[in-house]
Amino acid sequence: MYRDPHSDPAPRSVSRGDPAAPLKVLTLNLHKGFTAMNRRFVLPALKAAVQHCDADIVFLQEVLGQHDTHAQRVHGWPAQSQYEYLADTIWRDFAYGRNAVYPQGHHGNAVLSKFPIVAWRNQDVSVHTIEKRGLLHGQLDWKPRGKTLHVVCAHLGLLESQRQEQIRRLVTLINEQVPADAPLVVAGDLNDWRQRGHPALLQAGLREVHHSLRGRLARTFPARMPVLPLDRIYVRHLEPVSVRVLSQAPWNRLSDHAAVLAEVS
Repeated sequence: MYRDPHSDPAPRSVSRGDPAAPLKVLTLNLHKGFTAMNRRFVLPALKAAVQHCDADIVFLQEVLGQHDTHAQRVHGWPAQSQYEYLADTIWRDFAYGRNAVYPQGHHGNAVLSKFPIVAWRNQDVSVHTIEKRGLLHGQLDWKPRGKTLHVVCAHLGLLESQRQEQIRRLVTLINEQVPADAPLVVAGDLNDWRQRGHPALLQAGLREVHHSLRGRLARTFPARMPVLPLDRIYVRHLEPVSVRVLSQAPWNRLSDHAAVLAEVS
């Protein structure tokens, strides 16, 4: 089992129909299925690692919906989209938000879910045409709790001015589209390395899981020696239970970002 020896104990295996079972959440910037600097195609290994986590909900950023050039030139390229390939028979539902479109294809954010996705919408939050970004908002039928669980998969811009505007739009989405009493998970690559966007999300009533349990935001970038706190899992009306930064082998060879795995209840 892949495990950071300095992390919390591995989340226990529980029945998905148990109302008391914690919700297991994974977030990962997929880097389009390639290692840092695009040196190697590692999507099959990523699939095995992601499936091993057995998360209920997987939040993915930089996932390719289509790339015609890679499909012709890269050995082992899947016949379907990357999010469908990863979902396989494990996650029965998935949603994809196409953000960036180019001649070879497109990429964006995706959510894989073991619970039915009853509604979803991708909101374009691009500040300019050069860097396309989106917020993928889904509503899940959380059957064990008899509730509608709202999820938002986020990938924010590289520039501070972009992020501040995108966080403002994220807060507006939460205030206008998520009922005040509904459980909510917001996860993804926020690129908020200066942590200037974090206070605004706390003011919106969110709690960041790693910050709540460890007293600081998780360092996730670069994956081989994480120093920047880019990847986050925020919750509202859910209680943080455990969290792990997946920065050890094999994860540190599968993307330029470390994944974050958490349990909330």
